[in-house]
Parts: sequence; C-alpha cells; structure tokens
Amino acid sequence: MNQNLPRRIETGVRGLDDILSGGFPAGQMYLIEGDPGTGKTTFAMQFILAGVSRGGKTLYVTLSESRDELESSASSHGWNPKDLPIAEFVPSEAILNPEEQYTIFRPSEVELSDTIQKLTKLIDEVKPDRVVIDSLSELRLLAADAMRYRRQLLALKHFFAGRDCTVLLLDDRTAEGSDTQLQSIAHGVIRLEKRHRSYGVTRRQLEVVKLRGSAFREGFHDYSILRGGLCVYPRLVAQEHLDPFAGDRISSDLQSLDQMFGGGINRGSSSLLIGPSGCGKSTLAMVYALAAAKRGERTIVYVFDEMLRTAQERLESIGMHVRAEISKGTLSMIQVDPATLSPGEFAAQIRADVDENDTRVVVIDSLNGYLTSMPGERDLNVHLHELTSYLNQKGVATFLVYTQHGLVGQMETEVDVSYLSDTVILLRYFEARGSLRKLVSVVKQRVGHHEETLREMKITPEGIQIGEPLVSFRGVMTGVPELELPANVKA
Repeated sequence: MNQNLPRRIETGVRGLDDILSGGFPAGQMYLIEGDPGTGKTTFAMQFILAGVSRGGKTLYVTLSESRDELESSASSHGWNPKDLPIAEFVPSEAILNPEEQYTIFRPSEVELSDTIQKLTKLIDEVKPDRVVIDSLSELRLLAADAMRYRRQLLALKHFFAGRDCTVLLLDDRTAEGSDTQLQSIAHGVIRLEKRHRSYGVTRRQLEVVKLRGSAFREGFHDYSILRGGLCVYPRLVAQEHLDPFAGDRISSDLQSLDQMFGGGINRGSSSLLIGPSGCGKSTLAMVYALAAAKRGERTIVYVFDEMLRTAQERLESIGMHVRAEISKGTLSMIQVDPATLSPGEFAAQIRADVDENDTRVVVIDSLNGYLTSMPGERDLNVHLHELTSYLNQKGVATFLVYTQHGLVGQMETEVDVSYLSDTVILLRYFEARGSLRKLVSVVKQRVGHHEETLREMKITPEGIQIGEPLVSFRGVMTGVPELELPANVKA
C-alpha cells in the first residue's frame, strides 16, 4: 500500500464510497450542498452512524432542526435515535424577550462569536473523529456580514486542522448566488440535486464537484432516498468490468432460426429486435430467454410495457411454459415502472443481478419504456452504450426490443439505436393472399456469417415457427409484395 495516499473513511453510503474510490480522505473538511429535500441531513446521519458502528467518537451539531425533529427523522429510517450524539445549538431565547435584547453590541457580533466559542469548546471536550455541522445557513444568518461569515469558516477550518477530525458542513444553498469562496475553503464538495419530471417521481442526482488530491468518478450519479438512507447508484463505466468468457453461441432450440444467424447468437453480444407493434418481437426474444433457462442458464427479463400476468399468460398460450422455469429459479421476469425508476437505478439492478446471480441472458422489453425513464432522448444512447458494453464484457447475451411507429410500409423511429447493437433483427408485416403475415430478417451481425434472406414467422399454439426463405415474392418489405413467378411460368 502506498504510504503517501491519504487514509480513507467510509461515508456510510456504499455507492458514494465507490464513487470516491473508498470514501472521504480522513481529517478534512467537506461541503455537502443541495436544495431542501435533497437528503443532506439523511446523508449526514448515515455518516455519523457509520462512525458510531466502528466505535469512533462522533458529534452531530444542529443549528436549525431541533433534537426531537432529528430523532424523529432517524426513527423513520429505522435507526436508533440513541446512537446519534446530537448537540443542539439554538438561538438565544433572549432575542425573543425585549428586556434582554442586546443594547451595546450588534446581535450578530455576539451571537456568532458565542456560537463558535461554544462549538469549539464542545469539540475540545468530546474530541470526535467525525463532526457534522447542520447547517451553514444558520451561521450565515448569525453573521449578517458575508466577510465575517467567511472569516469564521476559515477560522473553523484552521481549528479542525491537525485534530484528525473529518467534518461535514451542510449548506441548503438558500443564499443568493453561488458561494464559490466557500467551495474553495472546503477540501471536497458534493452537490445533491433534484430534477423534477413532468410525470412520476423526482429524479435525484449527485455530483462530486471537487476532491483535492484524490481520484473520484466524475459526472452525475443517480440516487434515491429510501427507508434506511440514501442509496447511490454510481455511473456505470463499462471499461472497469473486463472479464474473460467463452465466445460460443447460444441456441434458440429452433434449427431454422439458429440457421439465420449462422448457428446461433454470439455470447457477449447485444441483439436489437425492431419492428411495429404486435409483430412478435417480445415473443421472439423470449424464445432465446426460455431456451437458455431450460439449459440451466440464469435468465432475466425486464418488462416495461406489459403487465407480468398478461405477458406470462400470452407465452403460456403458445406453448412457452415460462412459469415452470420461473418456479425453478432459472428465469426471472420483473415488472419495471419507468415513472418511478432512474436510468442509474435500472443499470444498478442489472449489474447486481449479473454479478450476484451469474445471469447469462438479459431481455429489456422494451427500449420505448426505457426511453421514458430518461430525462431527455439525448441521454439514451450514452446510457445504453455503457449498459450494453458492460453486459457484453461480462459475456451476457442481451436482447433489446424496440417498437417502431407504423404497421405496414415505411416505419418511423424516434431515436436510432441500431448502431449500438451487434445484431439487428428486423420484423415486418406483409399482406399476401388476403391475410396479414409476419416476416423476420437478420439485417446485421458483426461477428460471423448470417443469412440475408426474408423468412415468414408464424406464432401458433405450439410456439414460433420459422418458414423457408420468401423467394416467390418481390417487394415484401413494402408491406404489399408481388408474386414473382419463375421465368418459365406464365402468369
């Protein structure tokens, strides 16, 4: 171990420790800023409780909320309020009594100095290794003057220097403008943000603005506030997960379908099934998922658009007995509500399932539902690229379902995600002999040979059937093909 690296202490939030490469460098002062409701106090409690659980001396200094309010908040998360060493600093009751108000000195001069003096005296007595000061907005009000306020904070930093004490300063950003001087005083700055969506739950994101002399994962990271505290989902970086795996192919147990891909789908690749609504994309993806589950390979299906009960009944009705594999534990189908899920949380769910359960096949049905969980379409490709790259490097076969607008003829696509997939499977409707039929074709496959034919696909009570290449038709992709007779046959 490099002796020059600073000692790290855990923050109490596992995902944040991952972002900070192990936690906070010990013995420094950190600024935690965010609007009201972003979870600053909850995070601060987790930080204090993490120190308590390791036998350290900790102190939570509150300048705004009362002890009862903090203990009530701790109880709501399932924590024991007795484990929180709270020091309550409240404004002097004298200012409420006209007879006891200051007449010679300005109240701000007396109150701020008195508060700082009491605080430093208490810290000298307790000698804690973790301290939280909640919040700076109260100190700012006591100071009244911005210059005096910053000088007192700088004095506090010098006071803590050399005491081997890690300090969190909470700031609710109620002051006008951005206090960059305050950020410069702190050794590190973490910003918590809320982003309101037009529908669904509020999306919360965390950013490490700075961390002096230490590596950390940059960018925005989704997090949620649950019973038990903040749950942070570090931004997925695919290059951090390079694992060797056998580069074989997985079979669908349908010879005619595997033949279209030159023997099967490559393991460690992503396949996009694209086409209009109702053409069989989800069912075709489930053919591979069910085949893998029957071989004993752990398979998981994330369903965005359809109710689980409806999806399972539909599959059972065509001879695909998914419930039997679900009962064995080889197949799992999970309902996803995009209105309550952030992209970071969804990626964290997949990563946990792959790492902890050795999942080999993942189906996301559909990308349209995944898209609605994004704050904007411009972010979809970035998130999807990292997610599919991570799964590919883990040797997972990924199937992505995407519904295009339209039914017959020209299709419309909101975003182009085909270039992110190793294999693109195109499904279409076409009309022939007075009936509406379905076709399937492999448009692209990066590794290995694949057919360039169009085959009819039928969904029957016995399952999916893949027919022979449609050699007797011309213009099938238009939706209204023409019968092409051999040259020696007259119409």
